[in-house]
Amino acid sequence: MTGDSRIVAVLGPTNTGKTTYAIERMLAHRTGVIGLPLRLLAREVYDRIVALRGPSVVALVTGEERIVPPRTQYWVCTVEAMPEGMGADLVAVDEIQLCADPERGHVFTDRLLRARGLHETLFMGSDTMRGTIAALVPKAQFIKRERMSELTYVGQKKISRMRPRSAIVGFSVENVYAIAELIRRQKGGAAVVMGALSPRTRNAQVEMYQNGEVDYLVATDAIGMGLNLDVDHVAFSALSKFDGRRMRPLAPNELAQIAGRAGRGFKSGTFGVTGDAPPLEDGVARAIMDHNFTPQNKINWRNPSLQFGSIDRLIKTLEMAPDHERLFKAREADDLRALKTLGEDAEIIARCTDGPSVKLLWDVCRIPDFRGISHAEHASLLEVIFNYLHQRGSIPDDWIARQIQRIDRTDGDIDALSKRLAFIRTWTYVTQRKGWTGDENHWRDEARVVEDRLSDALHERLTQRFVDRRTSVLLRRLGQKEAMVAEVNETGEVTVEGEFVGKLDGFRFRQDKGAGVAEDKTIKTASLQALAPQFHLRADRFYNAPDTEIDFTEQGGLMWGSAAVGKLVAGPDALKPGIEVFVDDVAGPEVAQKVQRRLQHFIDRKIAALFEPLVALSKDEALTGLARGFAFRMVENLGIIPRADIAEDVKALDQEARGALRKHGIRFGQFTIFMQALLKPAPTRLRLVLWSLTKGLQEFPESPPPGLVTIPVDAGAPAGSDTMSGYRNAGTRAIRIDMLERLADMLRSEDSRGGFEAKPDMLSITGMTLEQFATLMEGLGYKAEKAERTKVKPVDTVIPHDDSPFAAATDANADKPVMDIAAEQPAGGIVADPAPAQPADIVPETAGMIDEGIAPMISEEAESTEVSDHIGDTAKGETPLGTAPDASLAGAETEVFYVFTWGRAPRANQGARRGGGNERPQGKGKPGPRGKKGGQRGDKGGNKSQNFSARPPKAEKPIDPDNPFAAALMGLKNK
Repeated sequence: MTGDSRIVAVLGPTNTGKTTYAIERMLAHRTGVIGLPLRLLAREVYDRIVALRGPSVVALVTGEERIVPPRTQYWVCTVEAMPEGMGADLVAVDEIQLCADPERGHVFTDRLLRARGLHETLFMGSDTMRGTIAALVPKAQFIKRERMSELTYVGQKKISRMRPRSAIVGFSVENVYAIAELIRRQKGGAAVVMGALSPRTRNAQVEMYQNGEVDYLVATDAIGMGLNLDVDHVAFSALSKFDGRRMRPLAPNELAQIAGRAGRGFKSGTFGVTGDAPPLEDGVARAIMDHNFTPQNKINWRNPSLQFGSIDRLIKTLEMAPDHERLFKAREADDLRALKTLGEDAEIIARCTDGPSVKLLWDVCRIPDFRGISHAEHASLLEVIFNYLHQRGSIPDDWIARQIQRIDRTDGDIDALSKRLAFIRTWTYVTQRKGWTGDENHWRDEARVVEDRLSDALHERLTQRFVDRRTSVLLRRLGQKEAMVAEVNETGEVTVEGEFVGKLDGFRFRQDKGAGVAEDKTIKTASLQALAPQFHLRADRFYNAPDTEIDFTEQGGLMWGSAAVGKLVAGPDALKPGIEVFVDDVAGPEVAQKVQRRLQHFIDRKIAALFEPLVALSKDEALTGLARGFAFRMVENLGIIPRADIAEDVKALDQEARGALRKHGIRFGQFTIFMQALLKPAPTRLRLVLWSLTKGLQEFPESPPPGLVTIPVDAGAPAGSDTMSGYRNAGTRAIRIDMLERLADMLRSEDSRGGFEAKPDMLSITGMTLEQFATLMEGLGYKAEKAERTKVKPVDTVIPHDDSPFAAATDANADKPVMDIAAEQPAGGIVADPAPAQPADIVPETAGMIDEGIAPMISEEAESTEVSDHIGDTAKGETPLGTAPDASLAGAETEVFYVFTWGRAPRANQGARRGGGNERPQGKGKPGPRGKKGGQRGDKGGNKSQNFSARPPKAEKPIDPDNPFAAALMGLKNK
């Protein structure tokens, strides 16, 4: 406790220039060391000295940062990192009253008792330490400094009424963030300062406040430790804080330390409370203003004379009681708790058998718990580090690289970045320790780079979250009552005084969300003034824009690029929709008319291009009579009509009329009359929009994805939307109408009465599995009966005997393909002649009844050919015919199949339409009088050909030579 140097205690309240005095005294000597309570303050003092003497002679040493030039003369450190035994001319310790701090007090007490300069020692702090310093350091001289400005208590004030250049103090991270968010909404933004921030982040935030970007500062009690800020008023949002163990009220001298930040130099300041904090008691407020506080008669102490003979011995020396009445034993710190925890580990005990090992363990235990996860987690990390150091002599490069790499991420929010910054502080501390890593400079730089990157990211997130630059600027200019300048750039973004306030979306101004009530009207007024000439310029550019820049949406909207400029509305007919434009009133009627004309030109050309066949059909003057009326119906229905809706009109058309309509691409299908060219995706998309407009729908059905044969049925879709989409609903799925017609052609030759199975071609054109196809067929009116049967496996070829009925055919055609064999069979042979080809849109008279619940015409069932019962006989020990040789071993394998039959009941007038009450759909079998399968029967004997029709017979018309099926029709006629 003794020293030969001059010892001076410079005591007084805040804003007395104590730290400045210490810097001046240190620079008056050749060498010096100054210890400061926070690394933020250490960085501030370091920057000040560097500005005076240059970086080559100034060192900065904190737990996480070490800048030591070769010619260092002046050391700026945190109190914990102050080097010992250097023999500096001057040693100074700031904020000496922290000797009474429960967490760090013993460190400051150690410096008070043992830190000495060769020529001068300075202790700066509160006047409450005078008695204790005098008792413990008898040779100390005292210099009292008075505050340079007046500090006044102004009571309680709401945050919304807080004047600029104010600092609001909170005592938790959550409280600081909540206050900063409130100020952002009401005042435009605030800078955030906390002890947990890195110096780089803190300096960036303070700079933002100091240069006037924001007028408010939200901070923890970290600002009370000597940070020099341009603050006029300090407001406490709370009067108690959590000290690491419990919530406790702040003492008057602690409040004074923070309140004293208001008013710097000779400028007076004020302090008060805000939020939920109650008003200060008169005695407390008066004590702060008069700087009159209870003396600090007791300070924390921990034995500095440690013995490293064993872990137990070290713990005993750390827990020794002081022998002076002014000293009391400090409570158990984090490093001592870690030592006790690791001292119980068997491996650690086995390693710590000598003094150097115990000292190494103690050095490891002194790594601060920056992460703050849990004591056990921290101790586990320390154990790993100690084992590496004791066993290898240094921490492995690959291991520390992984630890740093996991933290090197700048994504995430403020909390995530703050946690990573706390984590990297551990490794910046570890890499500062001499000899702990293989390449100290490399890992020190690596940790520093990551910390700087995280610091910059955190500053950016804090600014994004808690600073609304636009509101801040506008409110400042509103206060100055000056005219604001508004501009609009080429992309439509509107700025006022350089701040983004909204966007010109087409011909409507979209004000940016988040503007407060105070500036909302001003923003809109300034913006619209700037937009007045911009509307006309945009209208001219839009009028001359090509059609490729304009498009319509599936809900009828009209887009210019990404901007909505209007929408389609119902017009006089389906192919002539109207236009409603989206133009702000301030743009004027001239702009609105120009936009309306351009959009009308666009949609008219779009309809003319996509519905060219339909437009040509409507303008064909050659169509007369029934054909012209039918064409009108097609135009009215946008090129697609279910056949059931116009069945009588189709029957009334003669072949000449049909031929004229076919020239326009109209296909007379069994289920639908449609124009094939209009089934493409582009016309379908527009047709759905136009149809929805005529129906007055509020929500338009969307067009199906292109290329799909079947799609799921939308139960909520409006009636008729499936037809307009080019599909026909069939159960739970809808099938494309052109593919349905191909399927109908295949089904027409099947025995729908006796039952048939699905052919591979049927599954192929629908793109379905057998189960899906069965569901589709049920939706079309068929019954699908599911069954199982033994699956026939490949077997060896069986050659029939000479007396087999198949022998002659097999021998004669052994080398011919199956199709050739079929072609050579006579009409009455095993394979029937194929039916004569017919045009795809020529449907038998009864085919039109499909939509009326009647199955297509089919042939009678073929007579069964009896085969000798002895063909299937098998001699004893032989494998039966049609059975795989390994069937007895593998077991019978089954397959699922479906039998389809027409499932709708015939209508009451079905008999009359088919030629008599005894008529019914016929199965495949003996050809009828027409000379083809499935022909209608006449009398019971089937010897006379009769046709039955519901209308009088028409005069025979010549066959249209342009008909693509003319040749086939001529052949039928000749027969």
